Amino acid sequence: MKIFAAGIATETNMFSPLPTGLSDFLVQRGADVRRGEIRYPGLDLSPIWGTRAAARGDEFVFGMNAWAQPAGITVRSAYEALREELLTHLRAAMPVDVVLLMLHGAMVADGYDDCEEDIIRRVRTIAGQDAVIGVELDLHCHLSESKIACADIVVTYKEYPHVDVNDRAADLFDLAVATRLGEIRPKMALFDCRMIGFYPTSRQPLRGFVDAMKAAERHAGVLSISFGHGFQLADLPHGGAKVLVVADADEALSRRAARDFGLQVYGLRRQIGFESVSRTLEAALSAALASTRTPVVVADQADNTGGGAPGDATFALRWLLEHDVSNAALAILYDPEVVRLARRAGIGARLAIRLGGKIGVASGDPLDIEVDVISFRDDYTHDFPQESGPPVQFWAGNVAALRCAGIDIIVSSERCQCCSPSIFADLGVPPASKRLLVVKSMQHFYSAFAPLAGEIIYMAGPGAVAPDPRQLAYSRLATASMYPWVDDPLEQSA
Repeated sequence: MKIFAAGIATETNMFSPLPTGLSDFLVQRGADVRRGEIRYPGLDLSPIWGTRAAARGDEFVFGMNAWAQPAGITVRSAYEALREELLTHLRAAMPVDVVLLMLHGAMVADGYDDCEEDIIRRVRTIAGQDAVIGVELDLHCHLSESKIACADIVVTYKEYPHVDVNDRAADLFDLAVATRLGEIRPKMALFDCRMIGFYPTSRQPLRGFVDAMKAAERHAGVLSISFGHGFQLADLPHGGAKVLVVADADEALSRRAARDFGLQVYGLRRQIGFESVSRTLEAALSAALASTRTPVVVADQADNTGGGAPGDATFALRWLLEHDVSNAALAILYDPEVVRLARRAGIGARLAIRLGGKIGVASGDPLDIEVDVISFRDDYTHDFPQESGPPVQFWAGNVAALRCAGIDIIVSSERCQCCSPSIFADLGVPPASKRLLVVKSMQHFYSAFAPLAGEIIYMAGPGAVAPDPRQLAYSRLATASMYPWVDDPLEQSA
């Protein structure tokens, strides 16, 4: 069997001030791997799929994978150039039995409301009707009937934080191969939950719902169940949470299971969001200082680069400085010019700098402060641990640790959210010894920080990533028939 794999992925925050251009994408090609030049961009699943193909004795062809840190709408020429490269690799590999695509599901480019739908449709035209197309998506995807129409199997991550990327890749591979061998005949169905938000799976009751999805996949006829949360930072008609079920040769079963699980999660809609929706910066940081369960980890959700924020907001750091907080640390603040200055000055140097607050209104004002350079690392890759297999790797560029009045600040030359306490430790800042850790992340920090934290506080401070969708100025999303704008939208539409 011949298996082809490729992907293009970024998560588009349509409210972000940052465009996504061609140079923002980290691209790895099959030719690079064959030369031994291996540098895995985020979300490259080819090592997982290639290993499974080799174990079966299949021919595995890796075309390319392009990944960009979430930001604003992708420039049209950048998307089209990457798409055409992917399709060119596929044409060169033809004929193929299986195509595996690593996509995101919430990528928007100028002129393309749904980049993944466009890619899948074009891949089907080239691969033909006999080839099996399997697609893995982030759970913050925009699911629609038209998106899944040209694929045989679509699965999303189940976990938020996304610690099951590798596990879902393994599932997809096995289902796609079984389909090509004629062992299963997948039928997909969607249920629209008429709701949108950010929903962590690390706690109840959503934890139990995810476990129930996994358990149901062991029942006869059910191949896969995905809860696509949707991505609330996109203004699109097909946005919102949906349940996707893949059943074996039974369309009625897939529809019934999608409805059953969709109604279950819809019934939990008031309980599964972040409490930070109503927790201001002042309230969150004051609570952190009052806590005796150290280290307290405060998630600065609104300046999360993983949601498309600039990552250079100064609101939290300014508050800490104004309140004379000591024995604290913050990561990761984006400021390439400051990193360059620190690197030139060297470890031990004292610098007067203007830090952060450079990208736009959502970043706040720059901070004029004096700092000591503690350490720096060049070409730093920040690991996002997975439940199994290798970590997903995010590139932070060059990074520096700076100290200002008892606060250690990790600054990067590339936008990158804080997923692991390793970035503190790697730069000589022992995280367990700190009273307070502020991490610029919505939820991906959780799995690695939870074992360390005495307490975790989610904070809805100012910034470009609003935890509450009601703060966003939508014009195309059908908010008049969705929760949380309408308390019971399914009842209303019945």
